[in-house]
Order: sequence, then structure tokens, then C-alpha cells
Amino acid sequence: MMWIADNWKDYAVLDASGGEKLERWGSYILVRPDPQVIWRTPYDHSGWKRKNGHYHRSAKGGGEWEFFHLPDEWSISYRFKENAEPLTDLPSEQTAESASLTFRLKPFSFKHTGLFPEQAVNWEWFSGLIRREVRTGRPVKILNLFAYTGGATLAAAAAGAAVTHVDASKGMVGWAKENAAASGLGEAPIRWLVDDCVKFVEREIRRGNKYDGIIMDPPSYGRGPKGEIWKMEENIWDFIRLSTQLLSEDALFFLINSYTTGLQPAVLSYMMHTAIVKPFGGHAEAEEIGLPVELSGLILPCGAAGRWQRK
Repeated sequence: MMWIADNWKDYAVLDASGGEKLERWGSYILVRPDPQVIWRTPYDHSGWKRKNGHYHRSAKGGGEWEFFHLPDEWSISYRFKENAEPLTDLPSEQTAESASLTFRLKPFSFKHTGLFPEQAVNWEWFSGLIRREVRTGRPVKILNLFAYTGGATLAAAAAGAAVTHVDASKGMVGWAKENAAASGLGEAPIRWLVDDCVKFVEREIRRGNKYDGIIMDPPSYGRGPKGEIWKMEENIWDFIRLSTQLLSEDALFFLINSYTTGLQPAVLSYMMHTAIVKPFGGHAEAEEIGLPVELSGLILPCGAAGRWQRK
């Protein structure tokens, strides 16, 4: 089984071959490297010849973009599968479009565009859990750690939650705020914080704060604002156990994303059962997440996710 982000209209993987994937981002076509694409199939899709941007990997590490009539920035939108009508307690500017999110894109360092489209399958999952509670009148508080440009933050806010968004990069937090404004969520109850995630969680525990849902998307390797070093394999277990101390008594969910090769779904599942299911009840599961490939009709694997929910 795999969790598949198959609801995109403004994004698609058109083809994949020879260590690269051919993607459509709105009106523009990009070619980006993907280490999972170890097969070499014919380059039959016409998009390979009319790309607007191509990220070339360097043998020395890193790489650089080559552009062909690509703007510096552009936007795409995502509309959720359910809840087409707005929730009444969302900001007034998010009316008919309350069930959609808009993301500003720009190619930048190491092949990225500012969005991981495969995460939409997780947005759909936890948004449904949040909406169910919000409709009963319950206030829902969500913590998003290693929150990047805010895809999960905006999904949770659009579902009606109050969200605390934490990332060590000031630039990424600024970008997330731009996405919020573009999505009609500029006045939503989102707390934007530039902070080291581990230190923030430790402070929140001391303050006695609790959250109804926790989302984390930790990097394989990273540094905090003051040079704090994060290594996924060395730090994730202790961080999961630490973060569970912030779960409210009737918490809804806990989500962990991973793009680290050695952290397979079974490993995520084992950690979540041990750290969360055992003390809190509920159930946990983990799977690969993926995106459909238009030309072949197959699924491109894009990392893994572990989910815990109480009900």
C-alpha cells in the first residue's frame, strides 16, 4: 500500500527517467533530479523537449539551474477533495475559495521550488480530522515543526485550526507568510516563529502548553538559527518522545514525514507505536507516499510518512 497524492490539478509528474523527473508546475515544465528514478525509459513525452527549467546535478555535489523562459516567481493552487463549502469561522476573505490553497513558487538552491506536492495526501488526512472536531465547536490547536514554506500550516488553518508554525529559517517563515496571504489566510490564527524546533518544544513543555495535533517534517541534516546540529537518525527518536509531552489529553493526531533513505515506513511505525500508541492509545501506521506519473500510469515514491490518531 502507498498513500498517493492524486488530487492535484496544477501539478503533475509527466514522466521520469534516467535519474530525473519531468514535472508540470502550473503552466511551466521543470526537469529535476530524483535519486529514486534509477530506471532508463525512452524520453517519449514531449515535455522533455519544451522544458522551462532544468536543474543539473554536479559530480562535486549540489548543482545549478538552467532556465528557458521561466518567470522568477509564479503560483499554483490546490483544492481539497472534500469540504468545498467554507467553514464559518474562517477569515472573511476566504469565502468561496476556502477549500483551496495557493503557493508561490520559485526555483532556488538544490533543485527545490518551495513546495513538496506529495504532502497533499497528508494534508487531506489531517484536515479531515480537524474539520470533524471544529464542526462540533471544539477549538483545535496544531503545532507544525520544521514547517518550511507552510503547506501543512495552511492546510490545518484552512480546516479551522489555530496553528503554531516553527522553522529555523527566517526566509522560509517569510515565504510561508506570503503563501498564507495568497491563500486568503493572512488573518488566520497562525503564530509564526523562527526558532530551533527542539529548543522550542522544550520551552513549551516547561510552559505547560498542549496541542491537539503535531506535524513534523524533519530534515535528514540541518542547523538551527544558532548553529544547532540536527541529524535525523541520531535525533528523531528522542525528539518524538519529547514532543509527545505536548499532546493534549484528547489529542487528534501526530504526523511524521521522512525523506531520509534509511528511515523506512516500518521504522516510523515502530517508533510511533512505542512512543505514542503505548502511552496514549489509538493506532499508528506508516507507508510510503507517492505521486502518479502521467505517461506510465505508475507511482513515483516520494519518501514516507507515519500517522497516529486517537480515533
